[in-house]
Amino acid sequence: MAFEASYRTLSATRKAAGDGAPPPNRARRRLVLGVPALAGALALAPGHAAAQSWRSEGWSATWGCAPAGPPPSASTMSFAGQTLRMIAHASTGGNRVRVRLTNEMGSTPLVIGAAQIGLRASGQAVLAGSNHALTFGGRSTITIQPGAPAISDPVFLQVGPFADLAISLYFPGAANATTIHRDSWQTNYVSTAGNFAASTTFTLSRSIASWPFLSEVQVDGGAPCVVAIGDSITDGQGSTGNVNRRWPDYLARRLQAELGSAGRIGVVNRGIAGNRLLLDDANALLAGRDVLERFDRDVLATPGIRAVIAAIGINDIVYASGAALSGMRDDLVDGYRQLIARAHGRGIAILGATLPPMQGFVYYTAAREAARQATNSWLRSSNAFDALIDWDMVLRDPAAPARLRSEYNSRDWIHPNDAGYQALAAAVPLAELTSLMA
Repeated sequence: MAFEASYRTLSATRKAAGDGAPPPNRARRRLVLGVPALAGALALAPGHAAAQSWRSEGWSATWGCAPAGPPPSASTMSFAGQTLRMIAHASTGGNRVRVRLTNEMGSTPLVIGAAQIGLRASGQAVLAGSNHALTFGGRSTITIQPGAPAISDPVFLQVGPFADLAISLYFPGAANATTIHRDSWQTNYVSTAGNFAASTTFTLSRSIASWPFLSEVQVDGGAPCVVAIGDSITDGQGSTGNVNRRWPDYLARRLQAELGSAGRIGVVNRGIAGNRLLLDDANALLAGRDVLERFDRDVLATPGIRAVIAAIGINDIVYASGAALSGMRDDLVDGYRQLIARAHGRGIAILGATLPPMQGFVYYTAAREAARQATNSWLRSSNAFDALIDWDMVLRDPAAPARLRSEYNSRDWIHPNDAGYQALAAAVPLAELTSLMA
């Protein structure tokens, strides 16, 4: 494709320049680490082998979102004696599944009276015979303390690639959605009063476009995964709801369509609308903690991760004052270098992306455009990331490079539409990505 060709030209230029070290040789690293690991294994008392069977389970994330909050009290959703059914679109399949729930932004205990997972048929309906109870340490109920997540016990459930999963939570008492991913671009469902977690369907009280208390679905089978972290462009703002047309969705489908069995790679979306690299917005906590703060939780802790695509920084420019803009490029560079160091410290490859065009956007100014151009210039020339995806080049109008192509514009001149998100996914160099993940 033209986009991949342009990437390869850029990559070859950067490599020829010789600045920047290549990613670590993982095969060699495993060999070196094997010696002390063997010594440690020999020190274990006989009989521990059965207890270590969990090492071969091979859990990896097939779906995820990034928790944020708490929202202002006046706009906090609440549930009381009701069932919440949320839809999660898997990227890879498996034979067993488990979920990660979260009360990480909460200030009071979260009580869940029942939880189920099944295959969604349509709307809030679960495919008959597929709904399975989720337990936590063998118990059907759980209280998640403030600031904590909880991972369910595994459930045997045949999950195919791109299956819609229905996760149902029953709240016997009041539960305030202080931990929530605000923009799901997916309809989720709240019942009338009652425990309908095990029911195929239920009477609808209301629908919501958020994911409260749910942050991850994992499958077995050892598939690696890529985590996409960023802002509203990764979160999918401007895409069509309920049909999974965010760029990470397109990327997941492209991996499996073009690479066959080698493309069994999970893609996990940790984008949050309004998110920044460097700072939080104290008045908009649903925009999430900044990426520097949430990187370990939302990226490095993801099971099965082999690579991360970091597309972040435009909101730091958009919301910066005139005084802050003068040093914005250097501040962003410092932030990018921190992400790179932390990813490499865990043996994870990290890809960067140039910042998108924004002329015509309500917050556009000449000073902000200068900061964007300076940042993109560094991204293209530094060779700091393991690979760079030039999304600015993909999205910009050739006749007006500071402006989004009209055919990719979702109406506000910064967020792409479905066609634009598909173009972003098409620009990801699959050969380079899979090589970095090896």
